[in-house]
Amino acid sequence: MNPLKKLAGQTALYGLSSILGRILGYLLVPLYTRVLDPAGYGSVIELYSYIALLLVLLTYGMETAFFRFAESTAEPKKVFATGFLSLTFTSILFIILVLALQTPLAQLIEYELKPQYIAYLAWILVFDALTTLPFAKLRQQNRPIKFVSIKLLGIFSNIGLNLFFILFIPYLLSHFPDSSFSLWCSSWYMADQKVDYIFISNLISSGLMLLFLIPAPSAFKGMFSVELLKKMLRYALPLLVFGLAGVVNEVIDRVLLKYLLPDGIAMEQLGIYGAVYKISILMTIFIQAYRYAAEPFFFAQEKHKEARQTYAQMMNYFVMVTALIFLGTMLYMDLIIHFVGKDFRSGAPVIPILLLANLFLGLYYNLSIWYKLTNQTKFGAYISIFGAVLTLVLNFVFIPIWGYYASAWITFICYGSMVLISYFLGQKHYPIPYNLRTIAQYLGAALGLYIISLLLEFPHLYLKLAFNTALLLAYLSLLYFRDIKPLLTQKSKPATKH
Repeated sequence: MNPLKKLAGQTALYGLSSILGRILGYLLVPLYTRVLDPAGYGSVIELYSYIALLLVLLTYGMETAFFRFAESTAEPKKVFATGFLSLTFTSILFIILVLALQTPLAQLIEYELKPQYIAYLAWILVFDALTTLPFAKLRQQNRPIKFVSIKLLGIFSNIGLNLFFILFIPYLLSHFPDSSFSLWCSSWYMADQKVDYIFISNLISSGLMLLFLIPAPSAFKGMFSVELLKKMLRYALPLLVFGLAGVVNEVIDRVLLKYLLPDGIAMEQLGIYGAVYKISILMTIFIQAYRYAAEPFFFAQEKHKEARQTYAQMMNYFVMVTALIFLGTMLYMDLIIHFVGKDFRSGAPVIPILLLANLFLGLYYNLSIWYKLTNQTKFGAYISIFGAVLTLVLNFVFIPIWGYYASAWITFICYGSMVLISYFLGQKHYPIPYNLRTIAQYLGAALGLYIISLLLEFPHLYLKLAFNTALLLAYLSLLYFRDIKPLLTQKSKPATKH
């Protein structure tokens, strides 16, 4: 089988679990934003932000180190055992420490009335950290079916448990209060603790995945190597800095909002901001799917004569699609905003800013190919650290003044700055002939049509949607006649005989 076709097929399978997980996870947002008030949902957003930050620390680059040493040594089993035992030791140390300090930690992050949240968070982190290397091993052994099956088990069990705890049991208790199952549920179910059940659902699903992945003890007998661990840690720790900087760029604003705003409004604003952030669903899913498909493609094209022209053309197509997603989302925002509950819709004005910020993040992923192809990944670390510092400084300065509006604009500025830095460094170290004029035209046309839709007022929603549909068709027509039709015509031409 052609290795590139095999790689592409496996990439699609690995991507399926991640993309499907994101889609199904987003489908819980309408539920959460209708059963929780903004402050309650703010707690969910905040604690999951801590999970994202701490998971990077708890895995400390060991996944990438495993790939590096499993491929470069003749003893992949020893590499796995050494890495897994290291993660097990640090995870046990972490859970003991956190549970011992559960009350002080709860007080530190202002959850003294809900110390159980600390325990939920800690156990989720431990389970997720311990599944990191078993999942990596499945990828290294080219076993995508098992990888995806276990991932999907976790995703569907999490969703099923959320529906069971948040919808099914309350329905049962209200409609069939005298049934034996209802009486049993009423003995332990706490109707006002829905946030608890969100984390309990995640905890159980993470534990299920670990049960299916954890190796037998015999797999580790005589396999641990202190010398190998030292080498793996030396390789992994710089990646920890890189990973931590990246996740700070993504989630730190949702942590800081609570501490930089007045107590009376902080959690409410955090909940609203976290909810409307999810409306960039189509943009983030497309970018995730594109990354899975494009990265192996970029490396496969490296040795081809026209590789740089191909990279430039891929950037055009990427901007074409993401600009279309931005325009389509904003033109139908009057309908899409119902994705979140009515108490969260006051955050709608920041949605276009967040969509454009995510578009810039996608541009950065495209541009990052230069330092990956030239083995100068240190520049990726430098750019990520710059973005993290910029994000932290600007959030500390402006959140107290403008709240989550500041967070949205800072996300936009951070990713925009990273795009500019990566572009200019890339043109110096690995020049790619990006067509900036074409890129500007795609973005300018989408923004221009969106602004036209904002400036016009209509007496009825259906008239506005009809007009916006005409604007969207105008943009699609522009793309078709300018780029897609010439491409199709070129492909359909018969080869010239010599």
